[in-house]
Amino acid sequence: MTVKIPMPNTADLSEELQEKLGASPINVTRMMANAPVSLAGFQEFAGSILFQSEFDPRKRELAVLRVAHATKADYEWTHHVRVGKSLGVTDEQVDAIATEDPVTSLDEEANLLCRVADEISLDVRLSDDALSQILDRYGIRGATELILCISYFNMVSRFLESTRVEFEDGVTPRSLK
Repeated sequence: MTVKIPMPNTADLSEELQEKLGASPINVTRMMANAPVSLAGFQEFAGSILFQSEFDPRKRELAVLRVAHATKADYEWTHHVRVGKSLGVTDEQVDAIATEDPVTSLDEEANLLCRVADEISLDVRLSDDALSQILDRYGIRGATELILCISYFNMVSRFLESTRVEFEDGVTPRSLK
């Protein structure tokens, strides 16, 4: 038997938490309900990155996929392959992100996004060279939003993997391991 933190039963949660979760929450959000005082902040932070950031969503998904690869987070990988494809990420890009180490076969910008995701995920601190490149390419706001996005998804992958969040019924996992 695998040790894991149990998923809360939505019906057992307070009305306030049920309302925050919404009608059909994904399991990462349900698991976060085990830390009720953090749920609203988690959702708000996710929303700021996914829906309010000015950083290009397709480029964001390339970086998120590389974070999921670097951190071996199958749940994050599976969900973001779907999100990425809906935003125009190609099968070729997904395959390169999943198999190359480092990613070098994509275009210059995609290779850079993967490099930045790798450095933050694996080394914690972004190299001066990579930071300089994203500042030149995206400016202060874009570089900051990219770093914040990658850092956020590193936190999410660590939460997912450490709590052992399982896939929702009907979701077919895409394993990285």
